[in-house]
Amino acid sequence: MRSLLFVPADNQKKLQKGLDSGADALILDLEDSVALDAKPAARELARDFLKEVNGRAKRPRLIVRVNALTTGMTEADLDVVMQGSPDAIMLPKAEGGPDLSHLAAHVAVREAEYDLPDGGTKIIAIATETGKGIFGLGSYAGASHRLSGLTWGAEDLSADLGAETNRLESGTYADPYRLARSLLLFAASAAQVDAIDTVFTAFRDEAALRTECIAARRDGFTGKMAIHPAQVPVINEVFSPSPDALARAEAIIKLFDENPGLGVVGLDGEMLDRPHLMRARRLKARADRLRQ
Repeated sequence: MRSLLFVPADNQKKLQKGLDSGADALILDLEDSVALDAKPAARELARDFLKEVNGRAKRPRLIVRVNALTTGMTEADLDVVMQGSPDAIMLPKAEGGPDLSHLAAHVAVREAEYDLPDGGTKIIAIATETGKGIFGLGSYAGASHRLSGLTWGAEDLSADLGAETNRLESGTYADPYRLARSLLLFAASAAQVDAIDTVFTAFRDEAALRTECIAARRDGFTGKMAIHPAQVPVINEVFSPSPDALARAEAIIKLFDENPGLGVVGLDGEMLDRPHLMRARRLKARADRLRQ
């Protein structure tokens, strides 16, 4: 998934608009964008939307962001939205593998109750929204087979830290958030799941969004969350392998396939070894998934 668009689950108009955005995934949000007294109705609207859209031949992936485990509302969220068979549940303010395992157990119960495929509902964790969560990043690997992605958040983390802001005057992240971003990449690598970049809140600044997307792709993120449909085209463009990059990746793979006994091959005046092959295979795999 390149683009994951947040949509308030209590707004039918925005849910429908999200379908036309071109996003690879919609995140039906029951957490921050929904007021407390509106959450029961939002759950039902999300469930009905899931049921409606799941039957379509071509659709984005459907993810539901539930309320954090510490709120006491997670189970009520799952009781309703799991009836709609979401593709994944997004867990906010996750603080490590135990939280992931805890949510996975609740999801498994609902899959059985609603006659859904066992293990079919994946989990994406927002893993850096609290200071405690930073210290749990190494515990996601092996915690649940449902984990399909890890992402990070700077807004809630800055609130948890009591910071004045999370960005410098230049627009770049301050050091604590750069650290959280980097550690998230390592956590995703350790767990062998996708690393998804956080939102860019200045949704009218397309140039800055593009710059941040390019930096994220360069460092190893496979996609980015969005807060506005206008951000989706830029995110999709940047995180789609370019024809030149794909052609080079295929050439590297072909060279190694033709020379299985060599640890190093030459291409266009550059010596390439196994890490280059690994990167080439990952890029081609992303391109193949986008064609499906």
